[in-house]
Formats: sequence, structure tokens, C-alpha cells
Amino acid sequence: MSNRYCLALDLKDSPQLIEEYKRHHQNVWPEITKSIREAGIEDMEIYLLGTRLFMIMEVSDRFSFEEKARADRSNPKVQEWEKLMWKFQQPLLQASPGEKWVLMERIFKL
Repeated sequence: MSNRYCLALDLKDSPQLIEEYKRHHQNVWPEITKSIREAGIEDMEIYLLGTRLFMIMEVSDRFSFEEKARADRSNPKVQEWEKLMWKFQQPLLQASPGEKWVLMERIFKL
């Protein structure tokens, strides 16, 4: 059985930076996709509207945000990717200090 999580984040309001961010996501480093899959994330999509990013993750029962964060902290390539991505990203007003992607609340399901 899988679970779905939806998260949001904003990009800096710069058409050039947004285009560069999109190019990076058309060629994500293999170490990054490997770390995503190893964490129990079975599928991931990111959508963009203006500067707002919306991520949908389908995860296995073994997935844990805490475990993924721990694994990311100890993975130099993930840290390099995150540092690069922060050039393009900015926190949402609702984000806690140091938080990037913010978990969204589902308010409707058909």
C-alpha cells in the first residue's frame, strides 16, 4: 500500500532562475533519484505555477520524513544538490526556520 503526500515551496521570482531550475529537473543527478527511491518514495512529480512549486509523492509504508532527512544529511551528493537548489528556492511564509518543502493539508477528496 502506498501513501500520498503533497508539499509546496516557492521559487525566487526570476524568469532566468526559474528556467534554470526547470533545466536541472529535466536532468536530475542519478545519485538524487537513487536516494529518493531508497527512501521508499515510489513516485514523485513536481508542478510549477508562476513561482509556486507543488510536489506529489507516492510513498511505501516504510517511508519516513525523519529517516529521509537523516539519510540526506549523511549523503554528500544530496547535500550538494540541496545547496544548488537553494539558489533558486525561497521558503514559504508558513515554513519553520530551515524548512524548505512544506507539507500541505488535504481539504477535499472525491
